Amino acid sequence: MTGIEARHDEETAVTGSLLDRLLGALPADAVLADPDVTASYAHDMASFCPAGTPAAVVLPRTVEEVQHVMRVATELRVPVVPQGARTGLSGGANAHDGWIVLSLTKMDRVLEINPVDRIAVVEPGVVNAALSRAVEEHGLAYPPDPSSWEMCTIGGNIGTASGGLCCVKYGVTAEYVLGLDVVLADGRLLRTGRRTAKGVAGYDLTRLFVGSEGSLGIVVRAVLALRPKPPAQLVLAAEFASAGAACDAVCRIMEGGHVPSLLELMDRTTVKAVNDMARMGLPETTEALLLAAFDTPGAAGDLAAVGALCEAAGATQVVPADDAAESELLLQARRLSLTALEAVKGTTMIDDVCVPRSRLGDLLDGVERIAGKHRLTIGVCAHAGDGNTHPTVCFDAADPDESRRARASFDEIMALGLELGGTITGEHGVGVLKKEWLARELGPVGLEMQRAVKQTFDPLGILNPGKLF
Repeated sequence: MTGIEARHDEETAVTGSLLDRLLGALPADAVLADPDVTASYAHDMASFCPAGTPAAVVLPRTVEEVQHVMRVATELRVPVVPQGARTGLSGGANAHDGWIVLSLTKMDRVLEINPVDRIAVVEPGVVNAALSRAVEEHGLAYPPDPSSWEMCTIGGNIGTASGGLCCVKYGVTAEYVLGLDVVLADGRLLRTGRRTAKGVAGYDLTRLFVGSEGSLGIVVRAVLALRPKPPAQLVLAAEFASAGAACDAVCRIMEGGHVPSLLELMDRTTVKAVNDMARMGLPETTEALLLAAFDTPGAAGDLAAVGALCEAAGATQVVPADDAAESELLLQARRLSLTALEAVKGTTMIDDVCVPRSRLGDLLDGVERIAGKHRLTIGVCAHAGDGNTHPTVCFDAADPDESRRARASFDEIMALGLELGGTITGEHGVGVLKKEWLARELGPVGLEMQRAVKQTFDPLGILNPGKLF
């Protein structure tokens, strides 16, 4: 027997033992082992992130089933990667050969909606948009709204600390997670946080798990804060002859004390891509399109005030929407931005650099220089109101030289973000794609402390290893 054959037999025996142990307390249809099937669970939507074929994909429906998986994984020392809808953009949900993929999409129940306490209790597989629609029936809202809200899950949102279009007024996922049930690496169940409006007992372990990308534990239940449903928002579109002028308008709006429910920017490249894909009739003569929205009772007056500030910053045209339907059409154009940019060349690398609002113009100017240097198409859409930008590098993955230039430009954009006093990720997470850059941002002491936290919760290193750092 050759060494290769011996290793193959050993790997087969280990996989067989793993499957037998998993099936000991799981329904047969909850464990997938066909390589042709498991391969489809191997990765999320990020480019340049390695992935392999997992030994098994487990789709639990109960907390007890998740606990069983983690006990088996601990005993056999098998890594586990938790997954939601795999809409992530940093490789945080990628598996490797021989790992267990723990897909939580079947745990998709909204367990409670309490209008008095203004909370919802949900399982991790609940889709963001489904929760939003469910609480809307009670006159409530769950504000975090990532662009992928029709597909992404609450568990994934918690794992990556997702943002969304309304963050400028309502904040990000972390601000709505009150408490969690978490299955730890050894299978124990930890409850963190509270159901009350206030509570400061002990260390804030809830916030620790938000954004941890499944590296500290498996979220199996979440208590989420809700807000009263706001009025339908009205949107204003402002065209600018330069991205710098649009960023100046953003600064004027925020300095003026206005609180828009949305303040989004699309550059010329993004506008053209959306028009090419969806024929939405957006103004392609513009260098930058700024969308501002208000959901206040006096939204028309707020839009008029912001429109005047846009004109003072050099807007060539300011067009307020007449009604909610027209407003929604404009928002749909913004939500299509990333999909449209992907269609430009077939593959994208979507950056997630967040800078102080006052440096937004500097970042966009820098991205334009980087695009020219590397001879690439890079479109920028941004949650301009909170400085979170998504420079999106469009390239042909079949062209090795273009792929190399795409990766180089991506890194240069992150370096620029740090240089401007920003962060490498505002809402997409670190995953595999930004590990090197996380170390640069945190510094040696910060990195040491983060690794110490990981060691405390996961001493065997089996929870999503190789992610973050």
